[in-house]
Amino acid sequence: MVKVLLLGVGRWGSNHLRVARSLPVELFVADPAPERLELARKAGIAQARLSADPLAFGAQVDAVVVATPAQTHFNLCRSFLDAGKDVFVEKPITLESAQALELVELAEHRRRILQVGHIFRFDSATQWMRDAIAGGEFGQLRLLRGCFSGFKRPRHDTGVMFADAIHFVDLFNFILDRPPARVSAATQDFLGRGMEDEALIVMEYPPTRGAAANVIARVEAGYHLPGKYREVVVVGDKMSAICDFNVAQYKVRTFRNHHVAKAGGRFEAVEGEMHQLEFSPEEPLHTEWRAFIDSVQTRQAPLADGMAGYEAVRVIEAALASARNGCPVDLR
Repeated sequence: MVKVLLLGVGRWGSNHLRVARSLPVELFVADPAPERLELARKAGIAQARLSADPLAFGAQVDAVVVATPAQTHFNLCRSFLDAGKDVFVEKPITLESAQALELVELAEHRRRILQVGHIFRFDSATQWMRDAIAGGEFGQLRLLRGCFSGFKRPRHDTGVMFADAIHFVDLFNFILDRPPARVSAATQDFLGRGMEDEALIVMEYPPTRGAAANVIARVEAGYHLPGKYREVVVVGDKMSAICDFNVAQYKVRTFRNHHVAKAGGRFEAVEGEMHQLEFSPEEPLHTEWRAFIDSVQTRQAPLADGMAGYEAVRVIEAALASARNGCPVDLR
């Protein structure tokens, strides 16, 4: 069995604990909070495998899962990679792209696995969108839209761009198989915390194969909208799709809508067939863990590797700069 150290069993780390307990790994847990260690003990982790010190079990494990506050990611990942451990770090990989690139280079130098927790890559609906785009099913892509919003308690360690918007930034990078060339953003700090709690990011991706125009992608994220939205829309000239990640199985609806040119420069909007697609209901976090264990054992590069984490942070950095300066940022 792979011996894994889980760092952090807080808000999201507790989900890591639950999933890890269902997998064939020898699990160790470190967290500075006694009440969280007690949670892990009640979940079945032996007292001898619990510690408040993140470095306590470094010599005993093969790999580390980092589910701690974002500000701690860089130092923890650097320490464990340098010690020869494989690392699965929650997103964002770091809060600075220069630090992310340093971790990527360190992992390459030490020949270690570095996986980043871009969880939507591990959803079967995402893989379908990527394959359908590559296969030309959408025709020429025109627009992408993502809404990752809803009324909830804000994260205290980052603004909403690093907390939530980065999910769909990475998803768009993944399904288009490239980063954007240009980024613009607008933000608001309604809660007065000194960090954004509403954000709108607009990205311009180079044209897909055979297209003449850039693909425009918009990501909206925030803590105020009533309800819970995890929705992605992909629009092409042959087909469009709406993917609702809140749904377990029937996540995607496709539409064969198109415009028909008429005489005199007029266009007719033709609504085509709608189909609903079914996907595996497997929890993406479970898939992430299995993929990490597989990478540790086979030494194959992860689906969400360090460079994916770096590119996502680079876009968020550009979006934050655009929001501050009021002008687009070129990433080419």
